[in-house]
Order: sequence, then structure tokens, then C-alpha cells
Amino acid sequence: MKQAIITTSVFDLFKIGPGPSSSHTIGPMKAGYDFLERINRLTFPAHRELKIEIHLYGSLSATGKGHGTDRAVIGGLLGWLPESVNPAAFTSLLKNPGDAYAVKAGEHTVTVSAASVIFQRVRYDSPHPNTVVFKLLGDGEVLHEEEYYSVGGGFIQRKGEGKGEESKIQPPYPYATMKQLKDHLVTHGISLSELMLANEEALSGLDRKDILKKIDDIIETMHKAVKRGLKHRGELPGTIRLRRKAPVLYEQAKSSASTSDSFMVFLNAYCMAASEENAAGNLVVTAPTSGASGVIPGVTYLLKNHYHYDRRKIRGGMLAAAVIGFLIKHNASISGAEMGCMGEIGSASAMAAAMLAHCAGKSIETIEVAAEIAIEHHLGMTCDPIGGYVQIPCIERNAMGAIKAYNAYLIASSGNPGDQKISLDSVIKVMRATGRDMSKKYKETSEAGLALSATEC
Repeated sequence: MKQAIITTSVFDLFKIGPGPSSSHTIGPMKAGYDFLERINRLTFPAHRELKIEIHLYGSLSATGKGHGTDRAVIGGLLGWLPESVNPAAFTSLLKNPGDAYAVKAGEHTVTVSAASVIFQRVRYDSPHPNTVVFKLLGDGEVLHEEEYYSVGGGFIQRKGEGKGEESKIQPPYPYATMKQLKDHLVTHGISLSELMLANEEALSGLDRKDILKKIDDIIETMHKAVKRGLKHRGELPGTIRLRRKAPVLYEQAKSSASTSDSFMVFLNAYCMAASEENAAGNLVVTAPTSGASGVIPGVTYLLKNHYHYDRRKIRGGMLAAAVIGFLIKHNASISGAEMGCMGEIGSASAMAAAMLAHCAGKSIETIEVAAEIAIEHHLGMTCDPIGGYVQIPCIERNAMGAIKAYNAYLIASSGNPGDQKISLDSVIKVMRATGRDMSKKYKETSEAGLALSATEC
């Protein structure tokens, strides 16, 4: 069977939205918005009393409270979208038990509240562990129903539709594997950046100038998150009462700037700063997910402010990172509910390793090896957040993912990439199989592992 080619846009992989979770916050908000648009195209008898129910299943139910899924689905029904939502307004949703909101359904107004969101604990026959079902009822009868799957990184699928990868647009350099991509580079004598930009022009319909401007905007949003996180102190939202560490690390790094390990302290501070902003529900960039939104922002901030790389070089690094993100999403998954944390931090670390190698001017073979090494050493990593909050161990894992990315880049650069025994395509297959074999208790459900340490917090 012919393998479907990758037709994901760079700007679908790197998306701006509120934290703390792309699969539990951004995806459900988009699903709520889609349901709102659909019911607004329908007509209902004026005498019927309308009601909306939102049923959360699987991981969305298990950790939805800590991830803000209840606020996300309400926000979507209010017509809010992740890229334009006001983080303060979003955080204030459902703050009080009696809070209620008016949703427009055609000529009708439907009131929704915390009681509208039902955290289902029953087993549900669904193709994905992140499932949400919206129901519009009239006098107790279901008038319209939609089922959505939040498949990681803010991507959603609606029941009855394809997986979102299918497209009638044929990019000029089609590929589904790293091997196919490398073949294009050799056959056509082009650079990785040129291939990615040419494909992006076809897929997004944007011209080159607009694509580069949007990449710059994404990088700027990432760096704003880092800067905010380096300044903000105090406790993060939630019952854990976790205090921010990034500002303290940053001060330590500045006071010991002449020491040999200061650059690692700086990198830790930058990654944790963006990740703490995500945990606080502020605007971040999925890279490739919100839970992993500290790794690439931290690395690019380091490249800009310590290596003094120019805008053009960092853009190229972002495109190299996108290639790795596409391959993992297409051939495995970036969803913590499917892959555990290897799907989030593991993917981000591999993307960052590729970015570092590309910015250093390394070959496509070295870029591949760097990404492969980074994934290899995240295989089987659990996703077991304490209390369902994207805080422990998530924030520190962003810093650790970046350090692993840097080390993967160093190891890949130290020898002949042709001597590497495992290809990127092979390790992604292993990643997919590992995710399938892992117990669901260790995949974003907070039912095992570190999540059981909640009583100590």
C-alpha cells in the first residue's frame, strides 16, 4: 500500500494558544468552536428548551480539570479561538461554582456552566483516548451530536472525517519518510530549507515573504513567553502550589556567567520560563505540543542571545525542527495520551536536536542522527502529571529535554553519521510500537507513576 505523504503546514505544527495543554486545552477549544458553528447552521422549533452537554472521555476526563479542559470547551462554545483568546479571560472562566454563560445557537440562547461538562469515568469505544462528545438537546431529545478526538499538538479530528493529513494539494517535494526527503535533496540539489519553503508555499498558499514573516512571529511569541517567565515569580495555579523556579535559575546563571556550566543553567532557565508560562495558562507556541512548549523556545532563545545567530539561521533551524515534528506526527504520534511523554518531550527534544545541528551548518545526515539519538533516549517515557496539572514533572522535563537535545547534537556531530546503526525512520517505528505497548495508566491519565506522589505535595 502506498504511504500517504505529509501535507501538514508549519503553522499547524507551531500554533499560538493558551496553556497548559495542546491536546486538553487548544484541541477541545477548537472542537467547541466547530460544534458552535455547526449548530448555528441548524434551525430548531422556537418552543423547545435547548440544553448543551459536553461529555469528556479517557484522558480528557482523567486529567481535564488540571489541564483546563472544562474551561476550554466552554471557551470554544463562546466563540473563542486559541490563537486570539485573551489568557486572562480564559483563566477566569468557571472560577466560581455558579458561573454561567450564554451560547448563541441560531435564534436561541443556551446557558452553559460547569454542570454542562460531564467527566465520564466509563469505558468508551473510541479510536483515540482524548475524546469529547457535544450534544445539543431539546426537551431532553438529542437534536445534534458531534464527536471529536484531540490527537495532540492542538490537532483535532471529527468523527466521520479523515485524519487531517489528507489533502488534494500535492507539494512539489512529497515525502513520508526521512529517506524520501533525503532523496529529494540529492536528486534536485536543493537545501532542506528550500524544500520546506517550497512545500509550505503549496500547502498554505502563502508567498515566501509571508511565510518567513509568520515564522518570525512564531519565534517572537516563543521568546516573549521566555521573557515573561524569567520575570514572573510566585506560585503557579492549582492545588500543588508549585513555585516558579525560572527566575531563580536565571539569577544564578547571571551570577556565575564565567563558570563552565553557566550555559546549561541559562538553558534550563529559558526552557522552564516558557514551560511555567504554559502551566500558568498564558500564551505559548505548541512545539510540537503545549506540554513541550519550553524546549524549542529555550533553545532558540539560547541561540539568539548566546550564540548570536541571526534571524535567517534560526528560521532555518525552525524548518529543520518542523521536518522532524512532521515525521513523528505522521508515522507515530505527538500525543501524550497515545505515546506518553516520549510523544511530547521526546518529539520536542528530537526537533531541537535537529535545529541545533542545522544552525551549526551540519549535513542532513548529521541532522537525522541528532534527532534519532534524542528520540532513542526518550523511548518509554511516561506521562504521569501530578494532580493532572502540567507542572510536575512536566516543567523540569522541558529543561531536561533541551539538555538531551544539545547532547544528541554533540554526539551526532562527533563522528561519521554513516556509522549510525539506527535510522530516524526506524526509531520512529519503534516509538510508535512502544506507545502502543505502554499501559494507559502511564499515558496522561494520572493513574500511576509520579502522579501517585500527589499526597506528598
